[in-house]
Amino acid sequence: MMWYDGGWGWGGWFFMAVFMVLFWALVIAGIVALVRYLTGSHHGHQSGPLSSSGEPGWGGRRAEDLVAERFARGEIDEDEYKRRLALLREHR
Repeated sequence: MMWYDGGWGWGGWFFMAVFMVLFWALVIAGIVALVRYLTGSHHGHQSGPLSSSGEPGWGGRRAEDLVAERFARGEIDEDEYKRRLALLREHR
């Protein structure tokens, strides 16, 4: 008896190869997503850095917080701190 392939011809091989590649791509993407979720690096899906209050910021920190830290470390004096703080607040 002769073997009959069901009439798929060369098109069957093409579609089978495409679906095999898609299947393995989905399996690999699922593994990567699972590893990222379990390691906690899934928080990078935001459109930009946000502060704790939800406002746009730099590195998750607001500019006022940076100025306050510089003042606390003694990098700027009180007059400079007040001037920068007033400047930041008037440009909101």
